[in-house]
Amino acid sequence: MTDPLASVENDAQIRRTALYSTLAQVPEGKVVSYGQLAELAGLGRAARWVGRTLSQLPGDTKLPWHRVLGAGGRISLPVGSPSGDEQRARLRLEGITVRSNRVDIQRHGWRPVEHSG
Repeated sequence: MTDPLASVENDAQIRRTALYSTLAQVPEGKVVSYGQLAELAGLGRAARWVGRTLSQLPGDTKLPWHRVLGAGGRISLPVGSPSGDEQRARLRLEGITVRSNRVDIQRHGWRPVEHSG
């Protein structure tokens, strides 16, 4: 008999793997929204889940978590918080302009090329 808890854990790990592998593809100087990242990773409308999951990354992660923003290019992390300040600094180092706690999605948004066939 299969363990239902193991099945849930396996599903969660599959979702995290899809999220992390998609996030790893976001190039330097580009940003995505939580919702866009969820969609690209095949997770549907799971923007909040993406945010919660990214908030649990270890401090030494190599994943470019700082390239993920709220809807409309809004930086979700509070001004003055260590992680918020780090996110803004990392974005600026990549040449991304942050104004009024927002990034211009039209200019800096990542639009991966769709592959067909």
